[in-house]
Amino acid sequence: MASQLRFDGRVVLVTGAGGGLGRAYALAFAERGASVVVNDLGGDTKGGGKSSVAADKVVEEIRRKGGKAVANYDSVEAGEKLVKTALDAFGKIDVVINNAGILRDRSFARTSDEDWDLIHRIHLRGSFLVTRAAWEHMKKQNYGRIIMTSSASGIYGNFGQSGYSAAKLGLLGLANTLSIEGKKNNIHCNTIAPTAGSRMTKTVLPDDIIEALKPEYVAPLVLWLCHESCKENGGLFEVGAGWIGKLRWERTLGAVVRKKNQPMTPEAVKANWAKICDFDNTSTPQSIQESSAGIIGVLSKIESEGVSPNHTNHKASTTTSGFAGVIGHNLSSFSSSYTELEAIMYALGVGASVKDPKDLKFIYEGDSDFSCLPTFAVVLAQKSLMSGELANIPGLSINLAKLLHGEQYLELYKPLPRAGKLRCETSVADVIDKGSGLVILLDAYSYFEKELISYNQFSVFIVGSGGFGGKRTSDKAKVALAVPNRPPDAVLTDSTSLNQAALYRLSGDWNPLHIDPNFSSLAGFDKPILHGLCTFGFSARHVLKCFADNDVSRFKAIKVRFAKPVYPGQTLQTEMWKEGNRIHFQTKVQETGDIVISNAYIDLVPTSDTSLKTLSEIGKLQSALVFEEISRRLKDVGHEVVKKVNAVFEWHITRGGNVATKWTIDLKSGSGKVYEGPAKGSADVTIIISDEDFMQVVLGKLDPQKAFFSGRLKAKGNIMLSQKLQMILKDYAKL
Repeated sequence: MASQLRFDGRVVLVTGAGGGLGRAYALAFAERGASVVVNDLGGDTKGGGKSSVAADKVVEEIRRKGGKAVANYDSVEAGEKLVKTALDAFGKIDVVINNAGILRDRSFARTSDEDWDLIHRIHLRGSFLVTRAAWEHMKKQNYGRIIMTSSASGIYGNFGQSGYSAAKLGLLGLANTLSIEGKKNNIHCNTIAPTAGSRMTKTVLPDDIIEALKPEYVAPLVLWLCHESCKENGGLFEVGAGWIGKLRWERTLGAVVRKKNQPMTPEAVKANWAKICDFDNTSTPQSIQESSAGIIGVLSKIESEGVSPNHTNHKASTTTSGFAGVIGHNLSSFSSSYTELEAIMYALGVGASVKDPKDLKFIYEGDSDFSCLPTFAVVLAQKSLMSGELANIPGLSINLAKLLHGEQYLELYKPLPRAGKLRCETSVADVIDKGSGLVILLDAYSYFEKELISYNQFSVFIVGSGGFGGKRTSDKAKVALAVPNRPPDAVLTDSTSLNQAALYRLSGDWNPLHIDPNFSSLAGFDKPILHGLCTFGFSARHVLKCFADNDVSRFKAIKVRFAKPVYPGQTLQTEMWKEGNRIHFQTKVQETGDIVISNAYIDLVPTSDTSLKTLSEIGKLQSALVFEEISRRLKDVGHEVVKKVNAVFEWHITRGGNVATKWTIDLKSGSGKVYEGPAKGSADVTIIISDEDFMQVVLGKLDPQKAFFSGRLKAKGNIMLSQKLQMILKDYAKL
């Protein structure tokens, strides 16, 4: 049996607690350990009169049972006094139950100013004043639970209760806003619409019904919503007679009745009226941002091609077969051109920095090994996800406001060119029913000239569109994998800057959610959040740095699941586990411990495979013959040369402007050795030269100094040591 929900140490204020629902709440809280402030003005149902009797009786009842309670006789219009009673008696305030109310039922035509104003003063303004008096105390203690009492009359309307209905629905709006503003301080606010026997309901319900609708049948819901373990926030519940139901807004999918560069007319509204009012096709917006974003999303339809042809969806016939025309649908192909500037901008956006010399290859176009970060390939393919074209696919009616980027997979078939133009083709791979929503798998293939260079799979989740009876999994989905159950093999932390989102958005994701405080507030965030793909780039960079020495040719594939948002300025902590050539990882916000990227991994190309792949792709370079010959001739005189030179030289041999291979001549340890690949330690000198120019130097047809000053040969490190290379090339490189 579940343990009892207790309120020991909590202080609860219940307004209108002298009888009916309020009394039931006060008794129930006290029975479970709470200290209770029993507020009741002691007036009649119309707001007249005043007496201490009602509140005193309830306090006495609580104390007689061994509970803690004090009385307060003020009107809710004196909210500060009610809260002061709690502070004076018990030292704090944890829970506020806004229950007090009156009735002045009259038809709308007979409602006086006095009737209207008094109803609103007690119900709406009174709840506002009491809650405001408690608000700052709740914020300081980082805890609070608030209940607003609405009514079926407020939700649905009721004859003779125009003022009461307006005030009761106003309480719902107040509660919804408080649930948003209080969330960061662990203050939850929910609304109930109870049906129960009371002094007020006697005027509208027969006696036998009132007897069946005991207040004790409502109190359990209120106690649960106010318990510290309850996470519900911003909910609306109808409750009575032992039944509880949660309500939410519902709207039709509607119709776009405006066309580009044409006036909007009432005739167009009339022509689309059936679709506008069609509740067979609905959405359930849960926030103002979902509501407004859905409307804003219409603009992409209008601006691109005007109004898309109307088509009947009926939630894709509520079967998987309804998506037969969707799966395999090709989105518009497009091209993404970029230069070193865009590649550098992306690298800076995902945290590459001059603070780490090994990052220079990603942010300096003059670096001998300048490279695009592998995850830049996602940016080049994401236009298919951001264009809004998904909403125009026949047979797939979705609300773009409810689209979330759930998972991402990227596979590179060769490193990205340092600059170029990629042609991208995207199609719908599958549609999956996840119950609470549907998942759309988008396969995006990117080609450099005629060669396939990368493959992306975007996994997007559409909230609220599931439950149509479709398949729950897909063999086309790239599966996310849990990290190993052991301490990580490596952990790397990186602080994001306050400007991180502002910088990353320059790579093409212009969503104001990531820079506009007003927009992010509408979305329910305290401030703009970091792009998920920015965190993705940080994480991939960490793995590449720890396990591949920033060698982009070692990158094969990455898969991640996006879990929670990151705020600019927070510190990212990537935890990594090596299992063969697969690096499992997860990324946390160091300050909170929240996992923001989960079930992720990167596959690396084995070191031996890298050189084989390079040679098979570009053919045997002439320079390879030279290095092999140097290696052969050093076997006999290596010790002598090491004594004379005492340096490690790393060569970057280029072809077509890109580094084709690397060689190392180690004349510092042992008898010296020559091998293909970067230096296993640090190189004293790094030389960058094309395969053709290298051969010209070896054959004596190109003077190294002239090559250096003309830019055909580049060197970094202890350049003076390069003079000793003349001896190597002269004595040991002759073919």
